[in-house]
Amino acid sequence: MASSSNSKADADVDDEVPEEALEHFDDFTLASSWERFISEIEAVCRLWMADGPKNLLEKGAVLLVCSSNLYKVKSEMKYALKSYCMEYYFESTSDGKAIEWNSNLHDLQLCFGVKEFLVIAPQSASGVVLDAPEASKLLSAVAIALSNCSSLWPAFVPVHDPSRKAYIGIQNMGTVFTRRFEADKIGSQAYSTSDLSLHLFKVQFAMRLTYRTVPYDDDDDIKGIDAELTNSRENPSGETSNRTQWDDDCSWSEWYSAEDPVRGFELIAILSDKMVESSMEMAELENASPHEAEKWLISPSFSPNLLEGSKGSRIGFSSQLHLLVDALEMSFEAQFMEDFVSVENPGSDNLNSSMVIPPPTVIDRVMKELFHEGEQLTEFSDGEHKTSRYIKGAPLESLFAQFCLHSLWFGNCHIREYVREVRWCWEESQSLPRMPANGLLDLSTCLINQKLHMLAICIEKKRQLNEDFQDCIGSEDHTDYSTEEESVAGDETSNKQKPIENFSGKVDSFSISDDSHSSGRIIARDGRKPEDASLPTDKKPSECTRRGSAGSIDSMMLLKSYQSMHAPYTQEAPLMTEDMHEERLQAVEAFGDSFDFSAQLEKDILTSDMSAFKAANPDAVFEDFIRWHSPGDWEEDDLKDSVSSSGINTGKPKDNWPPQGHLSKRMSEQGNLWRKIWDSVPALPASEQKPLLDPNREGEKVLHYLETLRPHQLLEQMVCTAFRAAADTLNQTSYGEMEQMVTKMDQLYLTMASGLKPLQDSETIADLRRLSVVFEHVEKLLTLAASLHRKLLRAPRLSKEIFSDFYSFYIPRMGTGLKEDVVNKEFDKKLEVRNHERGVVSSMFSPPTANQSWRKVLSMGNLLNGHEPILREIIFSLCDKVNGNHYAARDPNASQTEMQTYRMYICGTSNDLRVALSVVSCD
Repeated sequence: MASSSNSKADADVDDEVPEEALEHFDDFTLASSWERFISEIEAVCRLWMADGPKNLLEKGAVLLVCSSNLYKVKSEMKYALKSYCMEYYFESTSDGKAIEWNSNLHDLQLCFGVKEFLVIAPQSASGVVLDAPEASKLLSAVAIALSNCSSLWPAFVPVHDPSRKAYIGIQNMGTVFTRRFEADKIGSQAYSTSDLSLHLFKVQFAMRLTYRTVPYDDDDDIKGIDAELTNSRENPSGETSNRTQWDDDCSWSEWYSAEDPVRGFELIAILSDKMVESSMEMAELENASPHEAEKWLISPSFSPNLLEGSKGSRIGFSSQLHLLVDALEMSFEAQFMEDFVSVENPGSDNLNSSMVIPPPTVIDRVMKELFHEGEQLTEFSDGEHKTSRYIKGAPLESLFAQFCLHSLWFGNCHIREYVREVRWCWEESQSLPRMPANGLLDLSTCLINQKLHMLAICIEKKRQLNEDFQDCIGSEDHTDYSTEEESVAGDETSNKQKPIENFSGKVDSFSISDDSHSSGRIIARDGRKPEDASLPTDKKPSECTRRGSAGSIDSMMLLKSYQSMHAPYTQEAPLMTEDMHEERLQAVEAFGDSFDFSAQLEKDILTSDMSAFKAANPDAVFEDFIRWHSPGDWEEDDLKDSVSSSGINTGKPKDNWPPQGHLSKRMSEQGNLWRKIWDSVPALPASEQKPLLDPNREGEKVLHYLETLRPHQLLEQMVCTAFRAAADTLNQTSYGEMEQMVTKMDQLYLTMASGLKPLQDSETIADLRRLSVVFEHVEKLLTLAASLHRKLLRAPRLSKEIFSDFYSFYIPRMGTGLKEDVVNKEFDKKLEVRNHERGVVSSMFSPPTANQSWRKVLSMGNLLNGHEPILREIIFSLCDKVNGNHYAARDPNASQTEMQTYRMYICGTSNDLRVALSVVSCD
C-alpha cells in the first residue's frame, strides 16, 4: 500500500512540473495585436532605461535646438496598420532640483514642469491623434508598458488640431497616486486670476511677462507720418523733410541703404514665486510693474534676410560684386570695349537683366560729381586697413576706385564716358580730381591707378610749363615798358643787389632757383633743395662760372684742381609705371646683363647728372664724377696718409690732396659708355636742362592706354579695386569693441589678397564667386554689429554678448560653397539684463504715440512705459503633504513628503489663451 501510494505521489509530482514550466512561457500566438504593441513599447523602454543618458548620447542622441541640455532618441513601431514614433526626451545631467523657468525649456517641460518624458505620435502629416478613443488607447498602452518596467516617466500623446498644441498624458508616481496631464488652447475668452477662490488654499504663484518693441521699420513709418503731419502744420507750402534711415551715419549709406537686421527686441520679465493667500494679492499682481521682476531677459528679433543664403533678396556690396564677377567672365569673349558695352551684345543683356540702367542724366550727374566736384588728394593712407595694400586695387578715395563703386550700381562700366572726362582734364590742363599731382607712383596699386597718377603729375607739370611760358612773355613786355622808368629813376636802383652773372650772360642757378622752369623737381644728392642753399661769400675767379651747386662736400676734393667738390642739384628720375618697369626687365633679359646696355637704358639720367656735375664743378674730370656718383667704382690706393710739409697730419681734405686711387676695371675699359657720355655732354645746371619727364609725351601715352584697354584688362582691375574699395568702405563703420568682427575683417582682407590674383581662367572665376559669398557673410555680420552698437550704445556689454551669441550661431552657415545647406535652426538665445542696464533697455520701449493707439489689443495690465505685454504666462501650483499611500496622514509619527498635487499653466492673451493642467489623484 505504501509503495502504491508513493508511486501515485510521484506521478502527481510529474504532472505538476510541466504545468509550472508552462506558466512562464509567453505564447504570443494567442496574444492580441494590442498586447504585442504593449510588449514592443516595453522592450524599447527597458533598452533605454538600461542604457542610461551616457550610453544614449554615445549611440547618437540628438540635441534639441531649443535647449543646451535636452536630448532625444526615437523608435518606430506599428500597430493596427499604423506607424507610430515614440520619442524619449532626457537631460544629459540631472541634479535632482526642480526645473527652473527659463528660455531653454521644451514646451511640455514648461506646461507641466517635467524633466524627462515620452511622446508617442502617429507618423502622419499632422503628427497628432485626431480620434479620441485611439488617443486614450494609445496612452493606456504606454502607461501599461511603463508600469511593467517600473518606470516613472510621464508619457504624452498629441491630440486635436496641431495648431492647438493639445496633449493628454499620464504618469505613474510609484505609489497609489497617478498624475494626469491635459493641455489645450481655449481661444478667445476673457479671464481674470482674481476670480479664483483662494480662501481654502495657499497657492504658489509665478508670472512671466513678454514685451516686444515696435518693429523699427514700422517705427520709422510712424515717425515719418508724424513728421509729415508736423511739417504740414508748420510749413503750409507742403514741403516735407526726407525720412531718416537707421544707417544714415554708416559708411555704406552713400551707396545704398541696408535693411535693418534688427527688427526689434523682446523683453521677458520673470516675477519670482510668491505665496498668494487672498484675491486682493492676486489683483495686485495683475498690475505689478515689470521693474519689480526678479530677472530680465532680452532677445533680438532679426530680419529674415539675415539668415537667408546668397540667393536672398538682400541688396549690398556683395550682390553687386557677384554681378561684376559675371561681367568679368563675359569680358574674356569680347576683343574690344565697343563689343563688350554694345547694346547688341547678348552677354551685356544677360548682365543687365537684374539691373536698372540709369538714364543719361544720372550718368552725367555722377561724372560731374567725380570730375568736377571731387577734391584733389595728396595721399590715401588715411582710414585704410593695415592689409588693404596687399590687394592690387586702387585706394578708396582715388578716382578709379570711386568710378568702380559707381559702376557697381550702374549695371555698366561706362568706361567711354570716364575716359572722355579724363581727356578733357588733360586737354584743358585741369587738375585730375581725387588724384595726387606729386609724389612717387605706388606700384602696389592697379595699373590704371598708376597711369592716372602719372597723368595727374603730367597735367601739373604741363600747367607749370604753360604758366612759365606766359610769365616769360609777360616779363618781356614789362621790361620794354619799364626801360624809360629805369632811366628816369637814375641812381635809385644802383643800391639794389644784382644777380651774379657768368661769362655766358646767364644768371647763376642760386639766384634763379625760384624761377626754374624745369618740369622735374631739382634736388641735391644730399637731399637739400635749391632754396636751402646759401650763396658763397668768398668766391675765387674759377668759381665765378660755377652753376647749380648745392654746396661743397667737405670730405672730397677734385683730382686736377685744388678745390672742394660741389654736389649739384639734379633732376629727379623719371616716373615709371609697372608696365614700363616690366618692359625694361624684358629688355635686360633679352640682351643680357651687360653693363653698357644698362647704361644705355639710363642714358638720359646719366646725361642729366653729368651735365649738372660739370656745371657745379667746372674743373672736374670723369674720375671726379665717378667718385661722387658711383663710389664703388673708385678704388683707393693702399698708401699711408699724406702728411703736411711740417710732418704733421692735420686730417683736413686739402692736406691730403690729391686723392690717391684709380677707376675700377669696368670703368677703365676701352670704349666705356659712361666716359663717352661724359665727353659729349655740356655743362648745364639742372634748371637749364631738358626735363627728363616729358609731360606731353607721357600724358598721351596714358590716354592711349585707357582708350585701347581690352575689356578683360579693365574688368580684372575693376574687380580687384571694387572688392578692396567695398571692404575699405565697410571697415570705416563704427561697431564698438566686437573682437569677432575685427578678426573677421582681418581674415576677409587676407582672403581677398590671396584670391584676387591674375584672373584668366574658369577656376579663378569660381574662386571669385566663392569670395563674393564670403564677402556677403562678412557684410551681414558687420551690418548686424553696427545696428546692435547703435541701439545699445549705452549698454555695450549687451551688444557685444548678443553679437557673440549670433556669431557662434552663424559661423556654421558661413560656407564658401555656391550651394549652401539650408539650416532650419532659429536663433533664440536670450541674455540676462543686469540691474544697471535695465534703464537702457526700458528706454527702448518709448511711450506709444497717438498713431500707435489703434494697435492696442490687450488689456491685461503690467504696463512697461505704456506698452502691454504681448504674452503673459502664469503658473499656479499647490502642494500637499502625503505619506506612502494617501494624503496627509493623520498619524503625526508617519513620514510625510510634499507633493505638487495641482499645477496650472496659463499663457497667451485674452484673445488667444492656452491652459495646461496636471492633477494628482489616488487611484
